Amino acid sequence: MTTISKSIQGGEFLIRETDAQDVFIPEQFTEEQKMMAQACQDFIDTEITPNIEEIDSMKNPDLVPSIFKKAGELGLLGVAVPEEYGGLGMSFNTSMLIADIIGAAGSFSTTYGAHTGIGTLPILYYGTEEQKQKYLPKLATGEWAACYCLTEPDAGSDANSGKTKATLSADGKHYLINGQKMWISNAGFADLFIVFAKIEDDKNLTAFIVEKTFGGITMNEEERKMGIKGSSTRQVFFNDCPVPVENMLSERQNGFKIAVNILNIGRVKLGAGVLGGVRTVTSHAIKYSTERKQFGTSINSFGAVKRMLAEMAIRSYVSESLCYRAGQDIEDRMDALAAEGMSDADAKLKALEQFAIEAAIAKVHGSEVLDYVVDQGVQVYGGMGYSAEAPMERAYRDARIARIYEGTNEINRMLMVGMLLKRAMKGEINLFEPAMAVANELTAVPSFDTVDTSELFAAEKEVLKKLKKVFLMVGGKAAMALQDRIEDEQEVMMNLADVMIEIYAAESAILRTEKLVSIKGEEACKHQIAMSQVYLSEAVDKINAAAKEAIASFTKGDEQKVMLMGLKRFTKMDLINTKELRRQIADFMIEQGKYPF
Repeated sequence: MTTISKSIQGGEFLIRETDAQDVFIPEQFTEEQKMMAQACQDFIDTEITPNIEEIDSMKNPDLVPSIFKKAGELGLLGVAVPEEYGGLGMSFNTSMLIADIIGAAGSFSTTYGAHTGIGTLPILYYGTEEQKQKYLPKLATGEWAACYCLTEPDAGSDANSGKTKATLSADGKHYLINGQKMWISNAGFADLFIVFAKIEDDKNLTAFIVEKTFGGITMNEEERKMGIKGSSTRQVFFNDCPVPVENMLSERQNGFKIAVNILNIGRVKLGAGVLGGVRTVTSHAIKYSTERKQFGTSINSFGAVKRMLAEMAIRSYVSESLCYRAGQDIEDRMDALAAEGMSDADAKLKALEQFAIEAAIAKVHGSEVLDYVVDQGVQVYGGMGYSAEAPMERAYRDARIARIYEGTNEINRMLMVGMLLKRAMKGEINLFEPAMAVANELTAVPSFDTVDTSELFAAEKEVLKKLKKVFLMVGGKAAMALQDRIEDEQEVMMNLADVMIEIYAAESAILRTEKLVSIKGEEACKHQIAMSQVYLSEAVDKINAAAKEAIASFTKGDEQKVMLMGLKRFTKMDLINTKELRRQIADFMIEQGKYPF
């Protein structure tokens, strides 16, 4: 059992070294977990892929609900729901794995995610025992579909500013809900609505469990969207919708907290939820590049195409690495808190709150990798990539929403830095002491001690240590110089977030590969080693650019010169032949005919 003293705290990756043996890697999934993943893949192959055109056309309103019910019959909707409520009661990282596989299901992955995540988990984590007994078995089996009504026309990222009202009836038995919600996934066929409203002049939202049959619920027609066309998305109107007082979820004014905590889950699950898509798109691109002939040869023999294929794989591998690392850290924390006597629901919420920074990183990195991969996929297909007859056109359109929902990537960037600084101010994470040490190091005589780099990744780990100093140097100076104004300096916050993201991503890939080498040996992992090295090389350049932009925005004169000299020192890395490494990675993928990692 993981103990809290041993396990890493959320955000601590910036000031602590992590041992490769302490991270979870996807290659460690058990046979049972692999069988569950295969059942999910079989479901996609039989129910989704053959019907993808009809799903997206929305011409048959019964098709998606019927596929949804089949997913319920297979147990796919109840992976995270305990057995006593009709689910499978599987681990957090198993639910991440299923979200990963279902990510290849296009529009249906949104239908699935909205139901199993934001539709079901508020009841699982915040419901009374009576509420759980009443609703969870229906949701876990697919008898009922759920949706989540938070966003309003004037309340998107600022969700707590919603105007929907809940007024207690004269007899005190019901709340009458009035208001408008928009962008509600699954609304068209949902039986149950998680609705957020304000009671009287409350500052914060309150959450309610609303059954469709309560009445007073009307909807607009299906939204016409750029992508995820097969996912039901509607505006929902509540007109004196009577909700029994016992259907309040948690306590009055606790709705905003529920929304924030459920979004933490949604974010890390979204990070995993793009992985099936990126692997599928990469495999399509590899296959097409083999079949497509130009100048008398397959286009995959050209260096430019090999570079694209390799980069698609590298970024996919890295995103996979960080998602499952974060997922296991969350799960370990859940287990440790439960072992200390905390209730199951509270342990889960506390663990997710603890790793909210990593959840935001997973969401941002994953969604941006997906965007990159589908864009490169279209490019590999060339003119055919633009045709609706080929798979890339739909993948390209469907991918774009991932950078918007579960909080825009801009909001998530600012959240992760803001949370880290708040924790540092509260003394929950010792950030300022290491930041001060780095500041002192800038004016000290540099050390010329040589580091033994004979062991695998020894040199790369030294680079990572220095990259963490970049964050401490720039973040520490920004916190001192800007103080209370730092959250208004959104560009600086986003620069700092980019540094954080690249550190976590590069480190996660290196730790995964190091652990894999300890299991399979160096020769068997040469392509994973190459991917980790290429990504780190790219991360160094991205970190340098983001840090330089931040430094320029709040320093000047000698102070700026000293920091730029420090930045140059901390982003120094021996040059590697990334062209040759990418070619080796691409050649291996072409030989395998798919994404093989």
